[in-house]
Amino acid sequence: MKTNVLDLTRKELSLRLNPPFRAKQIYQWIYQKYVFDFDLMNNLPKKLRSELKESFRIYLPKIVSTEKSRDGSVKYLFELEDGHTVESVLLPMRSEQRDERGNLLKEARYTVCVSTQVGCKVGCSFCLTAKGGFVRNLTSGEIVSQVLSIKAANNIASNRRVNVVYMGMGEPLDNLDNLSKAIEIFADENGLSIGARRQTVSTSGLAPKIEKLGKMNTGVLLAISLHAVDDELREKLMPINKAYNIADIIEAVKRFPIDQRKRVMFEYLMIRNLNDSLDSAKKLVKLLNGIKAKVNLILFNPYPGSPFERPEAERVERFQKFLLSKGLLCTVRESKGLDISAACGQLREKRRDDGYSV
Repeated sequence: MKTNVLDLTRKELSLRLNPPFRAKQIYQWIYQKYVFDFDLMNNLPKKLRSELKESFRIYLPKIVSTEKSRDGSVKYLFELEDGHTVESVLLPMRSEQRDERGNLLKEARYTVCVSTQVGCKVGCSFCLTAKGGFVRNLTSGEIVSQVLSIKAANNIASNRRVNVVYMGMGEPLDNLDNLSKAIEIFADENGLSIGARRQTVSTSGLAPKIEKLGKMNTGVLLAISLHAVDDELREKLMPINKAYNIADIIEAVKRFPIDQRKRVMFEYLMIRNLNDSLDSAKKLVKLLNGIKAKVNLILFNPYPGSPFERPEAERVERFQKFLLSKGLLCTVRESKGLDISAACGQLREKRRDDGYSV
């Protein structure tokens, strides 16, 4: 099968071209001009275009379903070449602002949440993705194409940077090789130019791979899906805690290289009457002592069949206020897409229920 250009870093592509500088032009056509046909790359010699078609292809997964929320967020279901599907989400973080004369005051800001695997091995009890089991890792091109396709579909200008969060389907560090290559492809200044500091890797806590990612010195931000403050509860919610407990994760985080201007994000999924008490808040403050941390409280997104419920607003507010009073930076993630298939994996499961193989 021909090589998908999206699976290659610019350096890898240049090593397969003569002259090598053509890789820069091809990258600009694909990632900056959203041109996915070699024949349309008119600053390349005809002979080269013909040679490219013999050895390479530009493949993007097909968008088979979308759901748009009242808040502007859009969930995408992508169908891969083998028929499996993964989800991505476009999250508008700030709307475009113009003055009375139409002059641009502030540009729109976006975050794209991408998947790294078809399914997931981790098996968190609150996650719908786990219901379908693990199928396979995504290639670097399949990861990158989610952002590329969404930017092109929404006419988001190439010079409009977006943030990328690896928080969709799958455990990113379980696919570290393809993840690290995707990080490099995203950051290339001749491509999407999404610098490492605009990329956040969220992990359920694979301590050895947190350390391995740190040694790669990619410069990405780190987010830890913590969700509990003691091993007993965390093992019930996240079976992986049996292999890498909270102490292992905290030690790995302390060794992870973080820009002095940044913080390690700790994601804390709040579930009604399970981990939303003031006692849990006190334990969380103690646990994160000595770490330059930020806690992101996430309110559970209910889905059919789940035994868990969304926490009461009063308990969330009390939890947050306590953390802030102890000097721990804490935000409540604004829930988006509650009127659509908000839970990760929900759109994929809906398609499965309709009789499609996913």
